[in-house]
Amino acid sequence: MSDPSGWTLAQTALLTIDLQNDFLHPEGAYGRAGQGAAAIAALPARIAPLARALRSKGGFYISAQFTLVPGPGGEPLISPHLKALRPFLTRGDFAPGSFGHQLVDTLHPADFTVEKVAYSAFYQTRLEYILRAMGIRQLIVGGIVTNGGVASTLRDAHLRDIGTVMLSDGCAAFKGEVHDATLLSLGTVTHQMTCAEALAWLEGTP
Repeated sequence: MSDPSGWTLAQTALLTIDLQNDFLHPEGAYGRAGQGAAAIAALPARIAPLARALRSKGGFYISAQFTLVPGPGGEPLISPHLKALRPFLTRGDFAPGSFGHQLVDTLHPADFTVEKVAYSAFYQTRLEYILRAMGIRQLIVGGIVTNGGVASTLRDAHLRDIGTVMLSDGCAAFKGEVHDATLLSLGTVTHQMTCAEALAWLEGTP
C-alpha cells in the first residue's frame, strides 16, 4: 500500500460506488421496495465535501453506477443470483439514462461516470482507460455496499498496484456487523480514514 501522505492529489480521484437514486431515493427501486438503511442514506452528504476539496487540488471525482442493461423488449438482463436476492427489481430499474440510474443530486455531477454490471468498478468497464488517460494513480473510495462493490473494487485496485484510501464511514452496508467485518478484512489491502480525517488531509495538502 502506498502511503497517502506522499500522494500527488492531481493524480488522485474520489471514486464512489453505486450512490444512485435507485438505491437511495425514496422513489427509486430500493425505496419503493422498502429496502434501505440510515447508514447508506447518510453517505452522500458526508462524501460531498471530499469531492469539492479534491477538485480544488486538481483531482477528480468518478462515479461508478450499477447498471441493468435492457434486453429485448426492455426487460433487464439480471443475473440469477441478483434476481434471487432482489426479486423486486424490474423493467426500468437501473436502466441507463433513467432517473434511478443517475447519481444522487448531492454528489451530481461527477467528472466521469462509469457504468458497471457487477460488483467491481473495474470489471468490464472503462474505468482503467479513464485512469490511464487522466494520469490518475490513486483512488479514495466510498459508497455501497461495503462488502460488495466497495470491497471488490478495492481488491481489484490492489491487484493493479493502484494506491487506495477506503473511507471507513464513507461506505455502508445493510447490516452494521457486515460493514465492520469488511473493514477488518480489508486492513491489509487499503489505507482507511474517516471522511473527516480524509477532508483534513486533503485540505492540508499543498
